[in-house]
Amino acid sequence: MMSFEERTPNTLKLPRLISDGMVLQRDAPLKIWGWAGAGEAVTVQFIEHTYRCKAGADGKWNVVLPALGAGGPYEMDITADVKITIRNILIGDVWVCAGQSNMQLTMDRVKDKYPEEITACAEPNIRLFIVPERYDFIVRNEDFETGGWISPEKEMILQFTAVGYFFAQEVLRKYHVPVGLIAAAIGGTPAESWLSEEALSAFPYALERIKPFRQDGYLAALIQKEQRIASDWFEALNQADKGNQNGAMPWYDERFDASGWETIPVPSFWADEGLGPVNGAFWFRKEVDVPATMTGIPARLELGRIVDSDSVYINGTFVGSVSYQYPPRKYDVPVGLLRAGKNIITVRIVSNSGKGGFVEDKPYHLTAGAQSIDLKGLWQYKIGAVSEPSPEQLYPPSLPLAFYNGMIAPLFTHRIKGVIWYQGESNLNNCPMYEALFKTLIAVWRKGWHQGDFPFLFVQLPNFAETLYPEFDSAWSLVREAQLRTLEVPNTGMAVAIDLGEWNDLHPLDKKNVAHRLFLAARQAAYGDNDVVYSGPRFQSATVFSGKVALTFDSVGSGLAVKGSLEPDGFQLSGPDGKFYAAHAKIDGDTVIVWSDAVPVPSEVRYAWADNPEGANLYNAESLPASPFRARL
Repeated sequence: MMSFEERTPNTLKLPRLISDGMVLQRDAPLKIWGWAGAGEAVTVQFIEHTYRCKAGADGKWNVVLPALGAGGPYEMDITADVKITIRNILIGDVWVCAGQSNMQLTMDRVKDKYPEEITACAEPNIRLFIVPERYDFIVRNEDFETGGWISPEKEMILQFTAVGYFFAQEVLRKYHVPVGLIAAAIGGTPAESWLSEEALSAFPYALERIKPFRQDGYLAALIQKEQRIASDWFEALNQADKGNQNGAMPWYDERFDASGWETIPVPSFWADEGLGPVNGAFWFRKEVDVPATMTGIPARLELGRIVDSDSVYINGTFVGSVSYQYPPRKYDVPVGLLRAGKNIITVRIVSNSGKGGFVEDKPYHLTAGAQSIDLKGLWQYKIGAVSEPSPEQLYPPSLPLAFYNGMIAPLFTHRIKGVIWYQGESNLNNCPMYEALFKTLIAVWRKGWHQGDFPFLFVQLPNFAETLYPEFDSAWSLVREAQLRTLEVPNTGMAVAIDLGEWNDLHPLDKKNVAHRLFLAARQAAYGDNDVVYSGPRFQSATVFSGKVALTFDSVGSGLAVKGSLEPDGFQLSGPDGKFYAAHAKIDGDTVIVWSDAVPVPSEVRYAWADNPEGANLYNAESLPASPFRARL
């Protein structure tokens, strides 16, 4: 795309953000801008006022509107050689929803958890602008190639970021002002992807990595090459797969005789069931007896999560496919496909690398109406083809600078209330750098918007993976610690989420409580509500006495509390040898006393220090969880 420095339009043009349905930030001066012919007079008419300017030699023009109160809908007329009317404008609060996949995750993904939100979604005072994905390692863009504002009506709500939508709901209900969301989130992105080139100069390893990508055409050529390699890998696997051989009956055909197949429990990973860590194409088959009352009506097949990709058939008919491991498998079954009596479900799984199989502790069932058939248990299986792992490929969103120029810089001209941020998973392999990266990101974005220390609110990483309290440092805990330390940055707020995750899912579905905790932080940081209890307990100090440790906290609200047991759990102590032991704890007013008979001389204490700190149960009386922490004594 041509850079906008080179653009010389002959007619009036506006950036994508200035369009029908837009939300403008209330109570602050606003810049309305665009392009016209050089020296051309431009008139902006809005709410009974007229603003005039002339385009510069580069065709750019702008006018500044005075601070306006919340309201709308309004229309705006912009006239140069042509007239453009922008309709359905609201004035309210504009929040940028940024980060990686847990911020990007849409209402479509959580619609089964929150069905009432989908059916009652006609809220015209919430709007969303989805920033299109765009890499640019060379030019700082001024606009987007596509994009427009949408409302959460009918099917459009399914496109909304779930965290953002629930956050907007709370803002609207509490403060009765329109809310505009600008979603700039891409899955699998480390913090480096959202930093400017200038900011990355403090991180030489990151600048070194993107050197070749600053050559025009390099990334496109590399992507094309790797797509070809991946295509060749899949083509070779498909050709080798005995279950799909030309001229033979495919294994998904309901007439196929699978009586000689072996069995394996579902859910499970086949590497754990004696097959070893093999990759390739694997076929699974189960016969189910369907009652007549489940036929002739809509049905759904749920197969939890599958690693990596799957294709699913019922009675020989294809019903759906998912190409990568993270989304839940939910397939609508066409009316008439199920029949009374014997039905055959067949699943072909392609494992690209690592452990393939069915993820545990997820729903595996066939439902129709109020009836359900449990699909857990023994399935038949057969290997269609074994393959070497697929070739490792570059994931462009993981590159430093990938999205700053193309997705963030064009937002700086649109005034905002603040940012809500959900990211960190993609920095787990570089967690010692995360605190510096994250603090730099906040500073760089604030500099870009020229709005001072606007509120920057973020989600601390939730619980994930198996429940272990390792003696070594947990990467998830280290990133959480970096996020906790980021609260040193003025006007920031953090939503603790160690009780909102799912051990077996990188994308937990409880986005409503995440949004609620972000909103509590917003009430304090953005809306000046100093009476709200906006955080759970945060470690303040530790004192050793008689072999015990007394811990004090701020943000205790109405008092410290526990959930699920009589005493606080999740604390560990170590002595001079550095070996940690589970510790006893009790609440004494606003203090927690921690001790362990195995550690007579405590030298370090930590709380909820694990990827998945199950059992950690320290809260305040307002039901907000304490942040994980560690402290040397």
